[in-house]
Amino acid sequence: MQLLAANHADDSQPSSDSNRRTSLDGYLLFDLSPLPQLVLSPSCCITRASSHFLAEWHLAREDCIGQELIPFVEKQLRPQNSFSVCYLTAAIDDAITSRTERTSQSIVTQHATAWKARILPIFQEHELLAIVVEWLEAPATLLEHDEIVRPGLSTDEAFRILVQAVKDYAIFLLDTKGRIATWNTGAELLKGYRRDEIIGKHFSIFYGQDDLEIRKPDLELDICLREGRVEDEGWRYKKDGTRFWANVIITAVYKDGVHVGFGKVTRDLSERKTAESRLISAYEESEKIKSDFLANMSHEIRTPMHGMLSACSLLLDTPLTDKQKDIVHIMDESGQVLLQVINDILDYSKLASGSFFITSDIVGISSIITSVVRSVQTTLLPSVHFELFLAPDLPKSVQGDPLRYRQVLHNIVNNAAKFTDKGSIRVRALLQGEDEDSFFVMTEITDTGIGISEPAAATLFTPFTQFDITTTKRYKGTGLGLSIAKALAELMGGTIGYRPNPDRHGSIFWFTARFKKIKSLEQIQDWKRGPNGRTESLSPHPIISSPDLQAELAKAAATKTLLLVEDNVINQKVMLGMLRSLGFRNVALASNGAEAVQVVKGKPAAYDLVLMDINMPILDGNEAAVKIRESGIHIPIVAMTAYALKGDKERCLEHGMDDYIPKPVDKKWLIKTLSKWLLRARDYRKSLVDSRMSRLALPEPGQGLNLLGRTDQVTQTDSPDVEVKPVAQYPAANGYGSELSLSDDQQEQVALGHIHQEELAQSSGQESQPEPAAPAVPAAPAVPAAPAVPAATAVPMDVVVVEQSEVVVGTGQEGQTTPSGSPGQVPQP
Repeated sequence: MQLLAANHADDSQPSSDSNRRTSLDGYLLFDLSPLPQLVLSPSCCITRASSHFLAEWHLAREDCIGQELIPFVEKQLRPQNSFSVCYLTAAIDDAITSRTERTSQSIVTQHATAWKARILPIFQEHELLAIVVEWLEAPATLLEHDEIVRPGLSTDEAFRILVQAVKDYAIFLLDTKGRIATWNTGAELLKGYRRDEIIGKHFSIFYGQDDLEIRKPDLELDICLREGRVEDEGWRYKKDGTRFWANVIITAVYKDGVHVGFGKVTRDLSERKTAESRLISAYEESEKIKSDFLANMSHEIRTPMHGMLSACSLLLDTPLTDKQKDIVHIMDESGQVLLQVINDILDYSKLASGSFFITSDIVGISSIITSVVRSVQTTLLPSVHFELFLAPDLPKSVQGDPLRYRQVLHNIVNNAAKFTDKGSIRVRALLQGEDEDSFFVMTEITDTGIGISEPAAATLFTPFTQFDITTTKRYKGTGLGLSIAKALAELMGGTIGYRPNPDRHGSIFWFTARFKKIKSLEQIQDWKRGPNGRTESLSPHPIISSPDLQAELAKAAATKTLLLVEDNVINQKVMLGMLRSLGFRNVALASNGAEAVQVVKGKPAAYDLVLMDINMPILDGNEAAVKIRESGIHIPIVAMTAYALKGDKERCLEHGMDDYIPKPVDKKWLIKTLSKWLLRARDYRKSLVDSRMSRLALPEPGQGLNLLGRTDQVTQTDSPDVEVKPVAQYPAANGYGSELSLSDDQQEQVALGHIHQEELAQSSGQESQPEPAAPAVPAAPAVPAAPAVPAATAVPMDVVVVEQSEVVVGTGQEGQTTPSGSPGQVPQP
């Protein structure tokens, strides 16, 4: 027994050691397991944790041993993912109930790792001994904004699905040469190409011909490589040829620092483009309606203003008492103020709508400044005086817009005069700088007036802004003058500004303007050329004061005949009165354009000038001017209209008119315009004479000039009995010079059709005398040459002898007589 006991003792000792080693080996195997593992008690408390679990979950052993599983795991999750702990609870309950392995759905820890829990319940018969939890890492990736890709998808695959599923954008890749490498559903829907149709094609297939001609696709890729991306909006084309307005973004794509292609995103903005087009059309329509309204209001306001102011002007020319003159002056000054308000509103409207343009003409800066100073000087109080400083290097003549320069200067100088009660107003002009093509001129106006407060100075150039808006304000106005001046200065390439007068109370306003240099005479010739191709002198005569000019016009008025075309009865009376006050007694009247055309065509040389209204019934002034010009009559036509918006003058000139006078008609402007066309311009009848004379029938070689409607043979003679007299010669279309011994009056009357050929023949035959070389050949009367005919030169030539049956021309050769040709045959040139 003892031996057995000893043997048994010997056998039992290795067994105990073996159990100990087995237990130690089990703990070691569990701890070294490659899977993160936990052992739970039947009450789900953590009894053991593997080293791999502690490492993956970033925990210490004491942080988890003895903890209940569910609260412990919940602490390890992100707050927004705490709901996923229910997946673990459900899996444990299911595994215990079914006594088999269960796997939970993914849960995400604070370290952005997704895990699945594999639950293994350990039973001994019906007793639950322990629960083993194995943690399996799930293939999930945390994306932007904590959005988790569904398990089973890689990041690349997720993005591919995302790009492919987008239908509102065409998203595709290009290779480094611009060939299409990928194609998504949005691209197929937008552009109409299937994937197999478009892969490998160059992306320029979507561009129009205009873009291809300028190599726009290649330029976009070049810019993208330089700057990293490029964005563009424009028309792109679909497979069926239709186009759409696209927003395109191209981005350069790099991998490991190497350029591998381009990413291209295209969005269809056709609906937005259509909406923008509708807005633009609506805006343009509203601008047109506003412009038409302003034009109509200008006409409707200026028409009665014309009658009122012109009537005041006529009334001032009549004998009046001092009291009556004061009343008329009040009416006239009030009308002028109202007219200035209308002009300011119209100018601001044109500037705001962008329909105001700068013209190009010769500008005499010094003369404009002097003229403005003189005109404002008459309005100054006795306690105020002007000081004018013109820099010696100021250019005398430049190219620019003299009217707008004068308008800005007059506005500022007039303001200075209005706000200055005593002291001085200094106007200074100097050359600020120059370059190869331009001069930069600064004009500065300094006054000692009331000055401007600092708050008011901040909004000085804002439209409709006045620094005194109280009901007791002393100075009136619209608040548009300086804003208009600012806009005009900027249109002239300059700026405008204000600063307080540092020397004493008052203000300093300055503005700059850019003027082009005059480099050649050709520039001047271009500016001198009028709208109808006629050349007009920029300074045809010395500047004459208004009284002298009016007196000169009055002397010529008695011999001039005018046609006034006006439909308004009041304006007819006023204009007739104004013209008669200038000395015109022969003034015909037409009430519409159709009557004017009929009158002028009926007597093409009877009138010296036409004053044409624009807005008239039946036929307006523009159409009437066109019809007169189409008939070949070049009588001066001066538009006289109440339309005063930008483009109205140009529109009149385009229709064949020669000049423009706005209503209300200023008497001085009327005097200058009438003097320009009646005293300085060449009489249009001379041009008519030249035209008709050039169309007279010219003889064939060996024949004389036919004035009698028949062909006459030429007899050449050197007879000393034939007197040689100088006659006028003018060039003919067939290359032959035709000699004509007619006076200036005879030539004009024949050309105009006022003298018949039979009358001329009869008058020629009355003074005839026989010639030895031919029987009873009457000699033409010796008539001086016609120096007034253009292109004619008075040179010594042989006399022309006219007779009903033959013509004799002396040339210094032996004479001979040839029978005349058939009567009535007219040689054609």
